[in-house]
Amino acid sequence: MNALLPLVLALATPSVSADVLPTKEVLTLRAAKSIADAAEAEAARRGATVVIAVVDDAGHLLVLHRLDDTQVASVEVGIAKARTAAIFRRPSKVFEDQVKNGRISALALPGAAALQGGIPIVHRGRVIGAIGVSGNTPQEDEDIAKVGAVALSDQ
Repeated sequence: MNALLPLVLALATPSVSADVLPTKEVLTLRAAKSIADAAEAEAARRGATVVIAVVDDAGHLLVLHRLDDTQVASVEVGIAKARTAAIFRRPSKVFEDQVKNGRISALALPGAAALQGGIPIVHRGRVIGAIGVSGNTPQEDEDIAKVGAVALSDQ
């Protein structure tokens, strides 16, 4: 009977065809490092002291660079910006703009950091992760993040 158990279980388990399960491309550690490196090079070019965080599409941290002399508080802020861009699939600035325009209820959205500097990483039309930069002005943080976000398409 023990030898038949796997066969019985296989026959009793409904099968799912491959066309029901789409293929999902993911952000690899190697790609995340390249993205962070591109953003770091841009920060160095500008003389910026920032934190660079790269997350996967669920907002989980893959890479963190804290450049020399960057304030410690920027670590959590950079991660929050990246996570916001990943899980909402849009720049974190969208939420900052909503708050600026009077929609303060945007502050209550779970996982949303209403701070400019988080940019989704898009590959073949799908968000596969995000980059968040924190430490300088909001615009400079976003500009550095954008350099990193497009680095994937340059490879």
